[in-house]
Amino acid sequence: MHRVLIISPHFPPTNAPDHQRVRMSLPYFREYGWDPVVLAVEAGAVPGPQDPLLATTVPADVPVHRVGALPLALTRRVGLGNLAYRAWFQLRATGDRLLRNGQFDLVYFSTTQFVATALGRRWLRRYGVPFVVDLQDPWRTDYYERPGAPPPPGGWKYRLARWQAARLEERSWRDAAGFVSVSEDYLTQLRARYPWFDPKPATYIPFGAPEADFALARAHAEWTPAFTREPGAVHLVSVGAVGPIMRTALEFLFAGLRNLRVTAPADAARLRLHFIGTSYAGTRAEPSVLPVAAACGVAEHVREETGRVGYFTAIATLLAADALIIPGSDDPAYNPSKIASSFLAGKPSLALTPTGSAMDRMVRELNFATVASWPSAEGVTGVTDFLRRLLDHPITGSATTPNWPLFTATHTARARTRQQCELLDQALANRT
Repeated sequence: MHRVLIISPHFPPTNAPDHQRVRMSLPYFREYGWDPVVLAVEAGAVPGPQDPLLATTVPADVPVHRVGALPLALTRRVGLGNLAYRAWFQLRATGDRLLRNGQFDLVYFSTTQFVATALGRRWLRRYGVPFVVDLQDPWRTDYYERPGAPPPPGGWKYRLARWQAARLEERSWRDAAGFVSVSEDYLTQLRARYPWFDPKPATYIPFGAPEADFALARAHAEWTPAFTREPGAVHLVSVGAVGPIMRTALEFLFAGLRNLRVTAPADAARLRLHFIGTSYAGTRAEPSVLPVAAACGVAEHVREETGRVGYFTAIATLLAADALIIPGSDDPAYNPSKIASSFLAGKPSLALTPTGSAMDRMVRELNFATVASWPSAEGVTGVTDFLRRLLDHPITGSATTPNWPLFTATHTARARTRQQCELLDQALANRT
């Protein structure tokens, strides 16, 4: 049995997307020959929603070591809110102690707090323990510099982060023993960028499906969703952040809704589109969906809540919806983790995505959602047709048959953990 130290600064009860791979994989690591230990930051030091139920899903026999972090009120004065900066020295000190005193075969970084991955190089040189990096987002990206891209968010903070990524990514990752990525395109970008990357073990592994979480939510029908039903209305729901790179998806969606209002205004009036948890900045954030809806002339159908909700509240919301909206990104590498959750919800679903993107390919393989893609003008027609079917048949409005055999074989949390462990085995063998 090999022993792996998993670095996941965000961890339950903190409700954060980038710990979900680790949380869902922990029950299965030993099944595939790896004994996990987790290094995380204290939940009290992490801003954002807390969901105590999440902590109950972590196996009791998995050791979790937690460290503190510098107060956010202090670090924000110098423009540093990133958790990896705030907890850098604490993660380094505890990681040093664990690797010095324990028999670890590998370190596995699974986080979007990319600065923390720079510790892998230190630990490799000091203790001889190889490391693997899980790419849940790109650290270095030129998306906002591409022709036609929207202005980058964050002003000087974005420019600083981009400068930092350009200087730290290669230095931090060059000595990595292997890579996992939620998108094949992220791996392709690294191969094109760095000659040393190609020989390294690297594999595309999307997030696994949270089957146990959905079973728990279905057993608690009393859990309240994050929207209120209106008599006679048909409710479509999107749960999760909606940034500037999703504007095209929103415009396609609202253009299709606008077309339906022209041809069937009385029916279209019944539609309610809920966008919940659209910003990581919470309730103090500016709406990102409503301005687009207003520009398209359909704002009266749209409800937006910028504040994030608890993880199990999000699942209860999906289960209470009449249909789901899965907005894609202008970045073709984007492959949202919510695809697996949307599949498990079993609701008519509408996926809005660029043709040929990573998201487009996965949704079509699983065949559980209607796909409206751009740049084809037929994408708008696809949205209108989906809404029309949904209004006519709210329960069976889907025109697709989910590919359950493929989902069970490759997309469950157990299957995804097996794929991770195979990569860890390969990385360890190569390093040895």
